[in-house]
Amino acid sequence: MGQMSIGDAIKQVLESNGWKQRMLQIRMRTDWEKIVGKTIAKYTQEVHLYNRILTITTTVAPLKQELRYAKDQLIQSINQHFGEAVVKDIQIK
Repeated sequence: MGQMSIGDAIKQVLESNGWKQRMLQIRMRTDWEKIVGKTIAKYTQEVHLYNRILTITTTVAPLKQELRYAKDQLIQSINQHFGEAVVKDIQIK
């Protein structure tokens, strides 16, 4: 049996038990303002991450359009913030 670092062991346990997805969801909500800024965070009612698809809910039509235009850049910013490919697509509602 090979040796494994404590960090790798914890990561493996989180992934095998499905906890990593839940932790990413919580961290996304917590860090949302840091990622997108105060203005966008203020006008987004819900941010939900599931199966690498981020769903953003807002009632502000111009913001919806802006988020759609900046979708690829936002995915890149989020993944850079987390240091891994957390989001592969974004849905705006």
